[in-house]
Amino acid sequence: MTSIAYIDGQNLYKAISGAEDPWELDMFRFRTYLRRKYGIDEAYYFFGFFDPSNQSLYTIIQNAGFTIMWREHGSEVLGKKKGNVDTDIVFQSLHDFIERPDIEKIYFVSGDGDYFKTVRYLLEKGKLGRVLFPVRRNVSALYRMIPESNKAYLDAPGAKEKIARRKK
Repeated sequence: MTSIAYIDGQNLYKAISGAEDPWELDMFRFRTYLRRKYGIDEAYYFFGFFDPSNQSLYTIIQNAGFTIMWREHGSEVLGKKKGNVDTDIVFQSLHDFIERPDIEKIYFVSGDGDYFKTVRYLLEKGKLGRVLFPVRRNVSALYRMIPESNKAYLDAPGAKEKIARRKK
C-alpha cells in the first residue's frame, strides 16, 4: 500500500516565510520527516509555472525526493499568469484515488480552504491521512470541521525543529 502527499508549494512557502517568526524549510529533512512520521512513499510538489531563474531550487527539491508537478499554461501566458495549482492538486489527488487501488492514505500540505471538499470526501472514504498545515494561524476556518486526528501543524514545536533549515 502507498501513501501520497500533495504539496501546494506556493502556499507552503508563503505561510512559513510570512509567519510571525519566519523560517526556512530544509527540503531533505522535510522529505525524510514525511517518510518517517507519516509513511509517505510519494510526495508531489506543485509549482505554478517554471521560472528558469529558480532552477537550483527545483534541483534541490527533486534531489530531496519530491516529484515536481508544473501547472499547465498556454505559451502566450507564461510568465504573466498566476501560479494557482489548487485545481491541479484536487484533480491529481482524486485521479490517483480512483485509478490507483494501492493508495492507503492521501495527505495534503496546505492551509488553503480550496481543498476542503476534497479533504472531506477522502475523509468519508477512509483515505485521508492528514492535512499538514504549514502554520497554525493561516488555516482556513473550514478545517475546523475535520477531526484533530486528521490535522497536523508543521510549525508545531516537535515538527519545526525536524524540518527547518538549521541556522549556520
